[in-house]
Amino acid sequence: MIDIRPETRRDVAAREALLEEAFGPARFAKTAQRLREGRQPAEHLSFVAGRDGTLLGTVRLWNVSAGPGLPALLLGPLAVARQRRNAGIGAALVRHALAAAAARGYGVVLLVGDAAYYGRFGFSSEKTGALSLPGPYERERLLACELRPGALDGACGLVSATGRTAAPARLVHNGGASLPRAARAR
Repeated sequence: MIDIRPETRRDVAAREALLEEAFGPARFAKTAQRLREGRQPAEHLSFVAGRDGTLLGTVRLWNVSAGPGLPALLLGPLAVARQRRNAGIGAALVRHALAAAAARGYGVVLLVGDAAYYGRFGFSSEKTGALSLPGPYERERLLACELRPGALDGACGLVSATGRTAAPARLVHNGGASLPRAARAR
């Protein structure tokens, strides 16, 4: 049985390894990453899926604004261990994250992704046409799921990062070069 629970500090190394396996270093170049850079995920909205102590999936939600003055969340990245893909773990993580966001009173979740996959959770590009992202993206991949009907009505403008900034990365000495602690595990 798969267990979904809040992400903890103990999960960081396994989570980074999973993201590296799923996306490689290209994940740092994605436009959605511009909205996450230097930020902490939305409080209490980062989750991992595991079994017998092994991390098998991860998802985080991030505070953003869907244009001026419209609070929203950004979902991503969603990743599942290669050997467990197509087993429903990603779907369970998305459903769990959306339910948790709704329970905390959020009205809308955005993401950049495949409508064929995310449509089953209520995501579509129907109300994102007047929104834009800070970098290149395929317009049809900017999707939204209203957790509260009408929450995205009239949304327009640039989606921008909000929320808590991340603590500065602690540097570690690595053979003459200083690297952020997270980079050490790569």
